[in-house]
Amino acid sequence: MNQEYYDAVVAMEKAGVDSEYLQGWQGGYLVNPEREEQRVTDAYEAGYADGTEKNMDGYKEWVK
Repeated sequence: MNQEYYDAVVAMEKAGVDSEYLQGWQGGYLVNPEREEQRVTDAYEAGYADGTEKNMDGYKEWVK
């Protein structure tokens, strides 16, 4: 696993980011296929988009 990915996940977890956002971000970053439509949430979609773009700051809007 690369250090950038690890550091980003740790920062998000410490900040208390929405778990749906985090799961989406991880999936997007790792280029996993998206969830099936009925399981997609706004937080997941935002995380997936940010992960795909390797955006490390978008999570701040999803901190609980």
